[in-house]
Amino acid sequence: MRATVSSRCEQRRFVLEPPRSRQKMASVALHSLASLETLPPDDPASLVIGRDTAVKRVAHHAERAAQVGCTVLLTGETGTGKEVWARLLHRVGARRDQAFIPVNCAALTPTLAESQLFGHERGAFTGAAGASLGVFRSGDKGIVFLDEVGDMPLELQPKLLRVLQEGEVTPVGSSHPVKVDVQIIAATNRRLEQEVAEGRFREDLYYRLNLVELRMPPLRDRTADIPLFIEYFSQKYAKRYDQPVWQPSQDALRAFCEYHWPGNIRQLSFVLEQSYVLQCEPSVPGNCAARTDRRDLPYTDLGRLRQVAVEQALRTAGGHKGRAAKLLGIHPNTMTRLLAQLSAEDDSNGEPS
Repeated sequence: MRATVSSRCEQRRFVLEPPRSRQKMASVALHSLASLETLPPDDPASLVIGRDTAVKRVAHHAERAAQVGCTVLLTGETGTGKEVWARLLHRVGARRDQAFIPVNCAALTPTLAESQLFGHERGAFTGAAGASLGVFRSGDKGIVFLDEVGDMPLELQPKLLRVLQEGEVTPVGSSHPVKVDVQIIAATNRRLEQEVAEGRFREDLYYRLNLVELRMPPLRDRTADIPLFIEYFSQKYAKRYDQPVWQPSQDALRAFCEYHWPGNIRQLSFVLEQSYVLQCEPSVPGNCAARTDRRDLPYTDLGRLRQVAVEQALRTAGGHKGRAAKLLGIHPNTMTRLLAQLSAEDDSNGEPS
């Protein structure tokens, strides 16, 4: 596994020697993942099944990172299972018996975010009738999972950097720092290098978080695994809704394999569950299955890819913003913000809304 640390004047590359038996390590990591019982919002087995070498490589690196207990950055598109892997790191690591506290950074309210994360003293502000530990002190000795860390307000980032550098927090209303011992696992679907370049994310914080990066492959790059996912989710939802297991035809299977799945595993799960709820034949969203659609889609244009993902999620969710946000694995507030941004971009481009 290779970790790259960069600065303006130098770049150093550290190489962690691979385990003696990669196959054995992957087996241990994947077995640990399979043994987990409840992992919202994704099912753990949805990442266990599969033949994809990229997923096996993630398992190798995840096991090593769990053993070391270092800071980890999980990257990849929405719906690829980043929280599942964060919980795997907790399960197989030295802190497995301690707390695992997930935090959705996109949902932090600007006025209370500092208190929510770092705690506050009694009387620190109006309504603070009692003291609060905050996330990091509540998670002492355990793991704090910062989901959508790329959405963390810029003014809070120096305080998070202090947690990483010094292992301490200063509660609101106090001038005395308090030591904390937490492992931080962060996740984002943003390109943090670009966020740094555009001034929305601190460069020093990015390097601290990116000690070990685990990149989740998108489902469109795992087409050989799609039949396995279909089988798994079909059996799961057939049992849940007391219906026969769906046996896809060759044409249906081909359509599912050729669809680009902008919402990844979560979207595939949603589509199959929806078919059981509505008692109808599963089909790809919009019946748009041809691989030529994938080639025509300008994936190098991140703005266009984001627009396609949001529009597809809304269609799949029948126009319901909350369900579309859940499908994409983002907070409803983030969905509202994305829609506003897309609308503004359309207006600036002179396109009809």
